[in-house]
Amino acid sequence: MLGLLCCCLLTACATVPRIEPVGLAADKRGFVLQPSGKPFRPWGHNYCGNNGRLIEDYWETEWGTVVEDFQEMKALGANVVRIHLQFGKFMDAPDKPNAAALRQLDRLVALAERTGLYLDVTGLACYRPSDVPSWYDKLDENARWAAQARFWEAVAARCARSSAIFCYDLMNEPIAPAKKRGAGEWYSGKLLGDYDFVQFIALDPGTRTKEEVALRWINTLSAAIRKHDRKHFITVGLWLWSGFPPAKVAPSLDFLCVHIYPKTGQMEAAMRELRQYAVGKPVVIEETFPLSCSAPDLEKFLLASREYACGWIGHYDGKTIEEYEAKKLTIAESLWLSWLKLFQKLTPVMRAP
Repeated sequence: MLGLLCCCLLTACATVPRIEPVGLAADKRGFVLQPSGKPFRPWGHNYCGNNGRLIEDYWETEWGTVVEDFQEMKALGANVVRIHLQFGKFMDAPDKPNAAALRQLDRLVALAERTGLYLDVTGLACYRPSDVPSWYDKLDENARWAAQARFWEAVAARCARSSAIFCYDLMNEPIAPAKKRGAGEWYSGKLLGDYDFVQFIALDPGTRTKEEVALRWINTLSAAIRKHDRKHFITVGLWLWSGFPPAKVAPSLDFLCVHIYPKTGQMEAAMRELRQYAVGKPVVIEETFPLSCSAPDLEKFLLASREYACGWIGHYDGKTIEEYEAKKLTIAESLWLSWLKLFQKLTPVMRAP
């Protein structure tokens, strides 16, 4: 009986395909799987959560929802999922990670391995203001960076051994300030729904330039990750007005990520923005969506962007094409449907070598 059980377990393990680690291509402009050498083109979705909820809101009580959403993204043609970890859920104090959240992260990484999806692990999120610990915003710059470094040490220690980790994204859309800000003004204050997706990394640059602040912050957090993980890529989710000049920060990052939402009639402006990131390292468009343009316009942009970018990540919120098509749609739902159909259509093209 014991021998039969062992045989069954070995057979079950063998049915889970091994996921190869991602490495840099020989030309340093793209990615390959190792050791096979097959080209790897990141193509997937931002997954903050399901139906407007953040993943930490339900991943303990509705784990089946997470599993189903990963399977749906895989079925659409994705090979990468960008997850967003909330600082307030992962840190109980400046130097004390939350054990339960780390166990759920282990579970998520194992799910990615089974599903065959690579993870873009984005950290330090403070998207819902009510979830941000009051003690965190009272810290000065050095103490805040130390708490952020402790977050990344804890996350990297849990993820280091998994081949399903594509990269660590230090923070979503950080800003290096040009001038002094008020006490506690770490965020934009501009809510999109209930969320604020932007953070400042300092409140007072002093005599430092924006670029100096950005580089010191990147190097501080990268050093924390490298204490536990010396192989997975490190990047940061950038946008044009962040104070992180691509050419200046590129040497401190493994590849560059840019967030671009093209506007109708301004496709060339979007291409000019993208070209600024072509500074000798791989470029991934880490966020895009037909938010301010039509799906056909976004399709043109994505196809044209292949001259400079080697990866693309849109958005997924837990509803399939079939679910949208089965109901009367709001304007927002129509945008989601147009994106999912475009994603499915372009999958063979965008993932091709």
